[in-house]
Amino acid sequence: MVFILEIEIILESKKQFLDLLLLADEQESMIDKYLDRGKLFALYDCGDLKSVCVVTREGDDVCELKNIATYEKWHGNGYGSRLLHYIFSYYKGKYETMIVGTGDSPRILRFYEMNGFSISHRIKDFFLDNYDHIMFDDGIQLVDMVYLCKAL
Repeated sequence: MVFILEIEIILESKKQFLDLLLLADEQESMIDKYLDRGKLFALYDCGDLKSVCVVTREGDDVCELKNIATYEKWHGNGYGSRLLHYIFSYYKGKYETMIVGTGDSPRILRFYEMNGFSISHRIKDFFLDNYDHIMFDDGIQLVDMVYLCKAL
């Protein structure tokens, strides 16, 4: 497969990517809490949008990957990992650590661990307390938020 990748930083009209963002965070009101204050990165291959992510500043030395999503038909093609490696380079020297919070799903945790993150801590009942519906990933109900971190 030949990749002709381009990554753009989107500063305005970020809601145009809502359909893709909802694949990773399925409640719009939760996305609204970070979308305006975050930087949105969009990955295109041959001009077609494949993946997006949002990164926010959480402190002097810490940024947080709030959302990363790839259209489902493109899962397993490396787009998410390529986007992550781009943002690692982009933020290296600006922050010391990148964190990400996600559901306790083996598939998702494996993706982050394969990309250099390690488990840091959990927030018990996060998905039960903060979302207006029960959420599942690969048939597993999401209950606790698992935080992972990576040194930049």
